[in-house]
Amino acid sequence: MRATPSFRSLTASLGAILLAAAVSGCATPPPASDPEALADFKQTNDPIEPANRVMYAVNNGIDAVLFRPLIAGYRAVVPDPLRERVHSVVTNLGSPVVLANDMMQAKPRRAGDTLMRFAINSTFGVAGIFDVATGWGYPEHSSDFGVTLALWGVDEGPFLFLPVLGPSNPRDLAGYGAGIALDPLTWMGKGSTVTDLGYARLGVTVLDAKSRVQPDIDKALASALDPYATYRSLYRQYRQSAIDSTRNDTRATPPAWRVATPAP
Repeated sequence: MRATPSFRSLTASLGAILLAAAVSGCATPPPASDPEALADFKQTNDPIEPANRVMYAVNNGIDAVLFRPLIAGYRAVVPDPLRERVHSVVTNLGSPVVLANDMMQAKPRRAGDTLMRFAINSTFGVAGIFDVATGWGYPEHSSDFGVTLALWGVDEGPFLFLPVLGPSNPRDLAGYGAGIALDPLTWMGKGSTVTDLGYARLGVTVLDAKSRVQPDIDKALASALDPYATYRSLYRQYRQSAIDSTRNDTRATPPAWRVATPAP
């Protein structure tokens, strides 16, 4: 009987990867005699850039031989409406983690919306296949522990490019590990069935995510003089946008369907 890979073993493996990357190559800071170059180096905040660029090239190779053919086949065989149903199921399965982060971010209304979305879509939406909740006044939003740590004031740290996982930083990497620990499937049951379900869900989640974002990423990188630097910038902008969106979300009004129509 196979056991589900533990959070501890996963974090240990990622720690080993980070250590190897740090040892394998570091960018040399400019001398203090060149303050502009030194300021730019600090602003870039990518001290292991040589190793990160190697990992970027490795990931491009993995994408070329594995993910791009899978994405092309997925988009060619599965029609848009069915892909949306897959995305709805994946999103619904991630609701418990989103709910936990909503609560840790002290966002009670967001937490309430997430809980209602999960309850509605898991029942009326047939296990999340259909997004009924949005039409009922509970819009979708995403969140993760990396965003939670940012709202708690934790600095992102240096840029990282990890095998398979792609762009990250210490804060988001810790958030990724915490997300695995918070997921009910991590600690709910054991055995080959649970393991197989976990791997199946991971595969579908990765395929869904990549099929939705890869075309836009390819378009952005197509004309880039330095695709790696562009990718780094895009990732940071995306994560900052997610953090700002969560921080500024002060929703307090009831859903539109609950608002009484004023008398004429």
